[in-house]
Amino acid sequence: MPTFLFDETVFGPVVSRRLGRSLGINLLPVNRKLCSFDCLYCECGLNPDKHAPKAVLPTRAEVYDKLEDKLLGMMEKNLPPDVITFAGNGEPTLHPEFPEIIDDTLLLRNKYCPNARVAVLSNATRISSPTVFKALLKVDDNIQKLDSANEDTIRLLDRPSGHFDLKETVENLKKFKGKVTIQTLFIKGSFNGRQIDNSTDRELEPWLKLISSIKPKEVMVYTIARDTPVNTLYKVGAQRLEEIALLLRQNGIKVQVSE
Repeated sequence: MPTFLFDETVFGPVVSRRLGRSLGINLLPVNRKLCSFDCLYCECGLNPDKHAPKAVLPTRAEVYDKLEDKLLGMMEKNLPPDVITFAGNGEPTLHPEFPEIIDDTLLLRNKYCPNARVAVLSNATRISSPTVFKALLKVDDNIQKLDSANEDTIRLLDRPSGHFDLKETVENLKKFKGKVTIQTLFIKGSFNGRQIDNSTDRELEPWLKLISSIKPKEVMVYTIARDTPVNTLYKVGAQRLEEIALLLRQNGIKVQVSE
C-alpha cells in the first residue's frame, strides 16, 4: 500500500531491472505527482486531489545544472551511468520545455558519458504533439506504455485523466516506424468490484495484433515489483509472463521479460 515520490530533480543512480545503472530525471514536482494517467499500480501513488500543493516544475536551466553536476561527480568516480532516464513523479512529456530539455540532455551525455543511453518512460498520451514526437525520436530508448488493446481495460487500469483514444494512440505509435519500445505491465486483481486481468487469452489476442501493427523494436513485458496504492492488485506469475514473451517471439518481436 505505501508508495513514494522522488524528492529530487536528478536522482540516483539506481539499478533498474530493465535498463541497468540508471540516472533518473524527474521533470515533475518533487512534492506531488503530476500525470495524465492515474494508474492503479503507480509506485508514486494515485493522482492528488484539489488540496495538493501547487505543481511547481523545475526550469530547463535547473535541470541542466543539476544533471551536469551529477554527471561530473559520477565521472570523477569513474562510474558513468548506463542510461539517463526520464521518469519521476508522473508523465515527463507534460513539462512544457520537454523537447528543449531532451536536447540539453543529449548535449551533456555526449560531453561527459557518450556511451550512455538516454531513455524516456512515457504513457504515450503526448505523442500527438509534433514537438514531443520529434524529441522522442532523438532518444535512444523511446519507451511507451500500452497496457491493453481494450480501451475499457485501459480506462479501468490506467485511468486517463484527460482525452484518450486508443485507436488514435496506436496510429501515433505506428508513426515512430519502429523507433519505439512498448512496455506492458501485466497485473491481476480487482478495483471497485470489477475484475482486472490483462494477461488472459481474451486480452492477449487483440493486444498481440496491435503490437504487431506497431512493429516496435522491442516489447518490455513485466509485472508489479513494488507496493501499489490499491491493495487488491497482484503479480502475474513468471510462467505466464514467459508464455506472453513466447507469443511475441513467435511473431518475430524482440522481448524483454522482468518479473
